[in-house]
Amino acid sequence: MTEVEEYFAGLDAASRDAFQHVRTVALRIAPEAEDGRSYGMAALRLDGKPLIGFRAAKEHLSVFPFSPEAVDAVRDRLTGFDLSKGTVRFTPAHPLPDDVLADLIRYRADEIRG
Repeated sequence: MTEVEEYFAGLDAASRDAFQHVRTVALRIAPEAEDGRSYGMAALRLDGKPLIGFRAAKEHLSVFPFSPEAVDAVRDRLTGFDLSKGTVRFTPAHPLPDDVLADLIRYRADEIRG
């Protein structure tokens, strides 16, 4: 079992399903991404660099694209979501829209690939 799978296994079903969906979208954009860790959290890594990280809190789920610029690139399309410099927070009941999530991941993958 990979680090991401282990992390997901410790979550409640709704959180696990929400994160698994994010992972599936990310792997559609960057199929060569690998499960791993980055900055102490479960993450997908692309070319040895963090692509997107996952962290569950009591009240929300967070994804970390490890790039304030990636968040800024989709910020105007995330009305109603809690955002910070490099984090997007959501809940299983209010997931990130697939097209916005895909663009967030695509932006970060493009940064990594140069």
